[in-house]
This record gives sequence, C-alpha cells and structure tokens, in this order.
Amino acid sequence: MHRSRAVMAWNVFKFCTALRGLGSIMILLVLGVVVVTYYAVVLNNYGPALYDGDIDSLVSLAVLITFHSLLVMLLWSYFSVVLTDPGSVPPSWRPAIDEERGEADPLNGSECSGVQSDQLNQRIRYCRKCNQLKPPRCHHCSVCGRCVLKMDHHCVWVVNCVGALNYKYFLLFLFYTFLETSLVTLSLLPHFIAFFSDGEIPGTPGTLATTFLAFVLNLAFALSVLGFLIMHISLVSANTTTIEAYEKKTTPKWRYDLGRKKNFEQAKKHHISMPMLCSHDKCLLALRNVFKVFGADKRYWFIPAYSDEDTRRMPALQGLEYPSKPDFDSQEF
Repeated sequence: MHRSRAVMAWNVFKFCTALRGLGSIMILLVLGVVVVTYYAVVLNNYGPALYDGDIDSLVSLAVLITFHSLLVMLLWSYFSVVLTDPGSVPPSWRPAIDEERGEADPLNGSECSGVQSDQLNQRIRYCRKCNQLKPPRCHHCSVCGRCVLKMDHHCVWVVNCVGALNYKYFLLFLFYTFLETSLVTLSLLPHFIAFFSDGEIPGTPGTLATTFLAFVLNLAFALSVLGFLIMHISLVSANTTTIEAYEKKTTPKWRYDLGRKKNFEQAKKHHISMPMLCSHDKCLLALRNVFKVFGADKRYWFIPAYSDEDTRRMPALQGLEYPSKPDFDSQEF
C-alpha cells in the first residue's frame, strides 16, 4: 500500500517542472490573443468606421472607448496577478498558541513531528518540504516549490499561485476578461454573420481571417471564463478557496464558517460598515466574506489595489489570521 501511494504521488507531481515552463508560454499566448483581438476590432473594423459618418461613427467611438477601458483594466489585473507574490510564510511566524504557552522560540520540525499528548500541538501544521510551520489555510504548491498563504490554486495562465495577496487581482482579471471578450464577441458578431451571407464582404483574405479568428477565440474565452467567474463568486461568498472546497467534502462543518451572527460580529470587530443592500442575514454574511477579499473601501473594489487603511486594519488581507469556530480549536488548522 505504501509503495502504491508513492507511485501515485510521483505520477501526480512529475510534470511540475514542465508546468513552470508552460506558464511562460501561456503569457505569450494571452498577449497573442490580445494582439489578434486588437487588430480585428480597432485596426480592421471599428477604427476605420470612425470616418464613415452618421450613426456608425458614434457606435464605433462607443465601442472603441469601452474596448480600450476594459483592455487597460484587464491587463492591469492580469499583470498584478503575475507579478504579485501570493503570500509567503514569514520566517519568524509561529502560531498564536505558542505565544500563549510562553515559548520564546518557534517550534522546530522534530517538535512538530513527534507524537505528543498536548492538545495544542495537535493544531500545528508543519510542511516537511519547506521545513517550516504552516499558518491556517496555507498549502504547499508543488509547482512553485513553497508554501502559499490561503492558496486557492496554481494557475499556469499567470505563471503564479493564486493566494491571499493576489486573489482579488485574479478575480478582477476574470471579471474584466469576461466583459472584454463579451464586448468583442458582440461587436464582431455582425461581421461573423456576414461570412455566411451571399453578399460580397469587404476586406482582404487576411483581415477577414483575423476577424473570424478573433470572434471564435473571444467567444470561447467568454463562455469558459463565465463558468470560472461564477464558481469563484460562490467560493468568495462562502469564505472558501478551491482547495478548501474539496476539503469541506470530508467534514460536515467548515471551521471558518462562524455562522451568520458571528460573521457579522467579525465585520463589526474590524470596523467594516455593511452597506444597506439587504437586511437578510445570508446577504450580510456574503458581503462580509466579500470584504475579506476585496477590502472594506468600496472605491478600491474594481481596481487591483488595496487602500492603506484596509491593509492595516484587516488581518485577513495579510493571509495569516482567520477567526474560526471555538469547537475547532483542538483540531488541526
């Protein structure tokens, strides 16, 4: 049995090095789709239509302004995910329970791996690959080769892990990608339909092929990203990550679901004012979980950045402190 488990682990992670190299190619692929789309929408179709006059010029202007605005936000969010560290474990970090025990030094590997009867030590998680303690909701990424705070998943499209410090940027990337690809799909739809008409289509074979390709690519991305966006919105509202969603299947209760009343009290504890969008407890709970990812300052919700005040007063944005149910205190993080 031990041998079969080792073989399974090897089969799962043997392609980790290949995934690192694939990520760099994926960035070029994303930029390639952007270039093809820009050529089809701006240079080939709606840019020249600005000089047609009448209503066509106004429609083209509206499309181009919206297209460029969404493109800026898409690329800003994308490279924020790529370039932002998802969250590394501080070398000096140790669980708060150690401080309560009065220990001056962090626990070492032998102390964690030994069989002890102390109920507090049963909560401590230790990464044998990184040789360090693991904070709550932290997981080891075999592709990056390190532990990531509140790890959601490793995304080859951004050559990075999605974790506590860049999860908001990833969500905004999905959001703006969906809006941009939907806009492009609708904008190029009349030109796509014209391919199947009997009339003569203006343009060279190269420009027509680019328009056709841009429409198909953006339609495919719009549909696929919509599914991911819906999934992650549901995860955010439930205060869960992709990895934790699988962990929750093995337990009837989720340790970070404090209940409607406690979740609301946590929001007040961090001085988060709930907007009066609804009075239902479930709505307030979902909003509170949104604050944990997007911050309390609503001016920053749709840009890949946080206000200094949110960063200072909301521990959850740092990826190290997460309140949990008291009846879970004797269990592992």
